[in-house]
Amino acid sequence: MSSPQLSLFSHLRHVTTPSRCLAAAKSLAPAFTVLPQSRNTKVQPSRTFTTSTSQQNWLLPNRKLNFKDPKGRPRMPTGGSTRGTTLIWGDYGLRMRDHDRRISASQLKIGEEVIRRRLRGQNFRLFMRISAGTAVYTKGNESRMGTGKGSFDYWAARVPVSRIIFEVKADVHEQVIRDAMRLAANKLPGMLDLKQISRRSADTLAGLYEFVKKGDPPVMGITKLTGDVTAASLQRPRKPLPHVNVPSDNNTANRLPSTTP
Repeated sequence: MSSPQLSLFSHLRHVTTPSRCLAAAKSLAPAFTVLPQSRNTKVQPSRTFTTSTSQQNWLLPNRKLNFKDPKGRPRMPTGGSTRGTTLIWGDYGLRMRDHDRRISASQLKIGEEVIRRRLRGQNFRLFMRISAGTAVYTKGNESRMGTGKGSFDYWAARVPVSRIIFEVKADVHEQVIRDAMRLAANKLPGMLDLKQISRRSADTLAGLYEFVKKGDPPVMGITKLTGDVTAASLQRPRKPLPHVNVPSDNNTANRLPSTTP
């Protein structure tokens, strides 16, 4: 080893006690301040906004494939539930409006990337309200009956109608977020409605998905709870018909001939 390299190590010394470590740190970095440590001081663990751990992935569930999921269909809340139809954390969101469907994890990932790419450089936070937890199995064409369900293909999410998919909380103009949601809706699956495209309004994205804001009314099925339409009115049974007084002599029993003498 050359002499210049040895001179670099000549200023180093072995320190064993904590006091000497603190003294060496102060001498080497005067701007570095060391806080006094006490036995009663507890370090508070950092906790994120969401309750899920960082290891979880919304596109890949943690459960194992112990059994094959049935094909199934998205559940329709027939009991009058409005859960998942309004915003919780964000100020703007994207809601499905035309029909329930099954969206694959790759399609959801593309929609997320489109929103992040459109809002790149802005102060925003994106929330995903659904997760891909349904396994989809496929098998070859012209297979004989009884050959099984097939092999695992991809993960998907069963999304019912009027369910919020993405939420965004950002200090950005509304038109910018509306454009980001429009681009994400174009990447998600669904059948296009030509009538809705021709007369598309500001809150309609080709009749497939809807742009919602904080404070918009919830949706029960496909009916928005606005004005006189409430959850109690929708859960109430059908209105009874007005009672009509029918004379007794016009009854069927009186008009039929008697079979007894």
